[in-house]
Amino acid sequence: MTRHVRFSLDLGAPGNLPDADPSVRYGVLDGELVFETARLGTRPLGPTWRVDEVRLLPPCWPSKIVCVGRNYVDHARELGNPVPEEPLIFLKPPSSLAAHGDPIVYPALSAAVSYEAELALVVGRRARRLKRDEALGILFGYTCLNDVTARDLQKKDNQWTRAKGFDTFCPVGPWIVPRAEVDLEAVRVRSYVDGLKRQDAPVSEMIFPVDAIIAFVTEFLTLEPGDLIATGTPPGVGLVEPGARIRVEVEGVGALENPIIREG
Repeated sequence: MTRHVRFSLDLGAPGNLPDADPSVRYGVLDGELVFETARLGTRPLGPTWRVDEVRLLPPCWPSKIVCVGRNYVDHARELGNPVPEEPLIFLKPPSSLAAHGDPIVYPALSAAVSYEAELALVVGRRARRLKRDEALGILFGYTCLNDVTARDLQKKDNQWTRAKGFDTFCPVGPWIVPRAEVDLEAVRVRSYVDGLKRQDAPVSEMIFPVDAIIAFVTEFLTLEPGDLIATGTPPGVGLVEPGARIRVEVEGVGALENPIIREG
C-alpha cells in the first residue's frame, strides 16, 4: 500500500498549517522512513527523513472541504431526519483541519459534541461539470476523516457552519492511498470510542455513491487538486466527552485516531 503524506520539519507545527508555510513538505511513507517528493503524487526525489524527525500533517491542503450529509439511510433515520432525494452538501473550512493524533478541542460553546467516521476523497486535478462516468478519473486517492459536529449548535442554528467549523473539527489522515490501490466495493467505515466499536458499514450502503457525489458537486463548483470530499457517515454516531479517544478506520486505507480535550 502506497502512503502519501504531508509533513513539516517543525515538530511543533499546528495541524492546520497551510502549504504556504516554508516548513511544509510532501512525501511517501515507507516503514519508518519518509521519502520527500516535490508535491503530492510525484516520485520521491528529495531527502529522506525518519518519521520521528517530522511532524505528520493532514495529508493534503484543500481549498475547500466538501461534505455530504445523511448519505446512509440508517444515519438519517437515527437523527430523525428524512432521507435526502439528492446529495445534501455543506462545507467545512480548512482551518478546521487536524492531523492524526492531534487533540479535538471540545468547545465551551457546545454541550453536545459528536464524532462522524467517513471515507474522504482527495481530488487530483481541476474539475468542473463532470459526468458520472468521468468522475472517478479526477480522484487522486482516499483517506480517513472525522466530521466532528457540535450537535446542539447544528440544531440551534438551522445551518451547519458553526457546528461543523470549529478549529480541530476535521481530523484527516494519516495518509492518502492512491485510488487504483483501493477496492471501493470492499471498503467498510468504522469508528471506535475508547476501544468500543460504534460504527461499521460498507460504503456500498451509501445512498449516493462516490461517482454520483463528484458529478453532483461539479455541477455547481470547481474542484481543485487537494480538495477533500467527505462522503457521509454510517449509523452509530453519538456524543462524546473530553477524555475520550476516537478512532476512525477505513478498510484498505488506514486509521485515524484523536483524543478529545476540553477548551482552555
